[in-house]
Amino acid sequence: MARKRERVFALTMALLFFVTGFGFSFWVILQLVTQKSTNSSNTSSNTTSSTCSGTPAELALSPPALYKPVTLPTSLQSTDLIKGSGAAAQSGDCLIVKYYGTLASTGIVFDEDFTTPKGFEFKLGAGQVIPGWDQGLVGLRVGGERRLVIPPALAYGSSGQGPIPANSTLVFVVKLLAIK
Repeated sequence: MARKRERVFALTMALLFFVTGFGFSFWVILQLVTQKSTNSSNTSSNTTSSTCSGTPAELALSPPALYKPVTLPTSLQSTDLIKGSGAAAQSGDCLIVKYYGTLASTGIVFDEDFTTPKGFEFKLGAGQVIPGWDQGLVGLRVGGERRLVIPPALAYGSSGQGPIPANSTLVFVVKLLAIK
């Protein structure tokens, strides 16, 4: 009789373990699906604020590898890290980008939006960004990623800006998400 009780108890516990595990797994999957659909609807309804309107937010990206130039340039340096396959950016286009900005002298990050869900929008060639961007992003293709090493004359010059000291050479990695 005791042996029969032990078997019933063992079977009951195994069944309880199975049902609980299955129930918990089902609940986790349901939560993930619900969260994904909520994020999708939020993403499709969000827009970034700028002179270009109606752009959906993008996903966050991993930060690019740190680049520190050996010598500081006196002119703009532009290097395509990833060749895009879409349309090429031209002056007057509304661009949606992700960027990562560091000081060339120290490698310290002063601004970035790679890790945020929204892209940055601006009109290329309209003076809404520093001259190094207006010049350095022309020709970048959608889906492409470009590193710009920008001397002070094409950045913030002798005045500096916020966390950027005066006469700083800047390094940006810019990913072109879309052209509107």
